[in-house]
Amino acid sequence: MASVATIEPATMAPGEWEARVELAAAYRLVALYGWDDLIFTHLSARVPGPEHHFLINPYDMMFEEITASSLVKIDVDGQPVGPATHPVNPAGFTIHSAIHMAREDAQAVMHLHTPHGQAVSAMACGLLPHTQTAMIAAHDVAYHDYEGIATDLEERERLVADLGARHAMILRNHGTLTVGDSVAACFLRLYFLERACEAQVLMLAAGEHGLNTPPQGVEDKVARQSPPGGIAMLARGLAWPALLRKLDRIDRSYRD
Repeated sequence: MASVATIEPATMAPGEWEARVELAAAYRLVALYGWDDLIFTHLSARVPGPEHHFLINPYDMMFEEITASSLVKIDVDGQPVGPATHPVNPAGFTIHSAIHMAREDAQAVMHLHTPHGQAVSAMACGLLPHTQTAMIAAHDVAYHDYEGIATDLEERERLVADLGARHAMILRNHGTLTVGDSVAACFLRLYFLERACEAQVLMLAAGEHGLNTPPQGVEDKVARQSPPGGIAMLARGLAWPALLRKLDRIDRSYRD
């Protein structure tokens, strides 16, 4: 599989350039927070339109290099939409195509291999509800058992079934994944999930029996206080505009 050559906004359908800028920003933020894994792992965003085309990274670029125009547009069969010049990660296609095809609300899908995310994915207990951030994330988290590097297209059905209607997933022995109706919502969910995993790895230094368990009922209360729709509104209205301003102060080239 391969990517498209750099293209100009004027040649795109309405909404595509905006989607490219948002996704390129997410790639730069992942690099900024140190969540990237060389060229491995992947973030994707649906292109407006009925074709279910989506954008993903060129496999041979570091996340800090990605720009709006360099993102790859592919169809649900993994074929490039436009001239091809760079490869696409086959495992990225398998995971992202599965969710984009199955969920109309999956405008963005993000998957990471951070050390903290991988560590929690390898824990039999899964994500523990011992921090506020974990309680915000955990009620919307699904789990999927590891089947090897995700190049088997038959795994897509099981991924989708395990995700169900939830917006985050811990891929056992693998990493983390989030879904959103916008790049903003998807990224904020990823932030909460990754922060929860990081805190869990640190707090387990005390040993599982040394942890303070929250009072009964608090976990359910936090779940009610942080519904998926509320997270999406918080992302789009507050957190994401602030993150874009941060990126613009550092390096605006993601917009190119």
